[in-house]
Amino acid sequence: MTTVLKLGGSVVTAKDEPETVDREALADAADAVADADDELIVVHGGGSFGHPHAAAHAVSDTEGTHDATGVREIHDAMGELNSAVVEALQDRGVSALPVRPLSVASRDDDGTTTFPGEPIATMLGEGFVPVTHGDVVAQAGAGATILSGDEIVTRLARQLDANRVGVCSTVPGVLDDDGRVIDRISDFETVASALGDSEATDVTGGMAGKVRALLELGTPASVFGPTELGAFLSGDRPGTLVHREQ
Repeated sequence: MTTVLKLGGSVVTAKDEPETVDREALADAADAVADADDELIVVHGGGSFGHPHAAAHAVSDTEGTHDATGVREIHDAMGELNSAVVEALQDRGVSALPVRPLSVASRDDDGTTTFPGEPIATMLGEGFVPVTHGDVVAQAGAGATILSGDEIVTRLARQLDANRVGVCSTVPGVLDDDGRVIDRISDFETVASALGDSEATDVTGGMAGKVRALLELGTPASVFGPTELGAFLSGDRPGTLVHREQ
C-alpha cells in the first residue's frame, strides 16, 4: 500500500520565527513515520523557511522571478529544512532520501507542471522513503515560480496510484465556522465560507488551497492534526475526509 504524507510547514517549523525548526514536533512526526508499515512518500511544506523568502521576492505559484539570487535563497532555505526532516527520519532508522523539485520539476508557459514520478517509484521499489517539498521551479516565460507541496502531493498520488493521502496540519481537521472539525468534504462550495487565510505568511493558498487540490484527487485524503499522525499511519481515518463523490 502506497501512502503520500504531507507534513505541513507549520507542523515542523515555528512558522512565526524565521528559519526555525520545531525540533520537538519534528521528532514526534519522525517517530510516527518510523512506525509506519506502508510504502511512504513524505512531502513537507515551507513553514518559516520557504514562505518568507518567497514573499520577500514576490514569488508565488502564479508570479515568477528571473532573479537567480532570489531563487537560490528560496531553494537554499527549503534545502535546509529538507535536510532537517531527512536527518530526523534517518536518526530513527527510516531510509529517507531527499528529492529537490528545482532539479527535476518544471512548468510550461501555461502553468502546466512536469514532475516525473519514475525516480520516486524507483526509490520506493528499492526500499527508500522519498522526502520532497514545495520549492521554486523554472517556468517557461516566467523565470521561476513556486511549486507547492500540496500540488506535489496530488501529482505524485495520481502518478503512483497512491492508496491513501494524509495531510498533517496544525489543526485537528478542516474546521467549520464554529471551530468544529468537519467530518467530510465532498464539495468546496459547501465549506468555502469557513476557509480563511493562513495566519502566517503563506504563498500557496493555505487551507483553502489544500482542500481544492485534494478534492481534485480520486484518492480519499485525510486532513488531521499532529496528535493523529500515528493513527493515520496505522490505517485510521482521523480528522476530515476530503473526497469528491463520484
